[in-house]
Amino acid sequence: MLLLRAFATILTIYPLVGEMRRLRLRRRWSRDLVRALDIAIVGDGPPPPAGSVIVANHVSWVDIFAINAVAPASFVAKSEVRAWPVIGWLAARNDTIFVRRASRVHTLSVNRQIADLIARGRLTAMFPEGTTSDGADVLPFHAALLQPAIDAGAQVVPLAIRYESDDGRRSPIPAYVGDTSLVASIAAICRARGLTVRLLWSEPHEVADRHRRHVGVATRAAIRQALSRRESGPVELAA
Repeated sequence: MLLLRAFATILTIYPLVGEMRRLRLRRRWSRDLVRALDIAIVGDGPPPPAGSVIVANHVSWVDIFAINAVAPASFVAKSEVRAWPVIGWLAARNDTIFVRRASRVHTLSVNRQIADLIARGRLTAMFPEGTTSDGADVLPFHAALLQPAIDAGAQVVPLAIRYESDDGRRSPIPAYVGDTSLVASIAAICRARGLTVRLLWSEPHEVADRHRRHVGVATRAAIRQALSRRESGPVELAA
């Protein structure tokens, strides 16, 4: 029912309203979708300002909806996401830029699209790992897509995404990795119940005139540090 409402909103309302109204609608149905999975959203720190670039670790197909529920953004995603059932359709109609990472020419085209979003004051979000992980650590970053943020002098905001069980400990259940199908992943999440996705925002990085590799290393380190602090700190149960 919730997905049907999202489809109806995108097909019938999106064409009739302006950009800001579409962003508010996206936030609402993304929040409702995450809550329908019985996943609570907890944000640590203020969301980033308009025109900045969110750089996050990537654990689950839920990540995009969790971020959109708090800070509606245009996402940069691997081209394979477009083929995901339902999720790919929703992503394609919500300003997602799909990138073929093996193609340098296509990366240049994607970078131009990212630069345009930054110039328009839009939030952009990306997962520089290039794939999902189990959430225990952060894979090395592919920094090429950070170049538009550097050229524009935009702020880059690291975001650590952590899924937790009802006892506050890290949960591997939402991780969309290996040969797990989307249907199996959804079923596992629904069986788990009482999960929390914690969005750990770090301080914005000023990246003008910096090399993209250095920006990639610095933002990855900030995300790893945020996850480490949460892992080693006192367990706090989500409200």
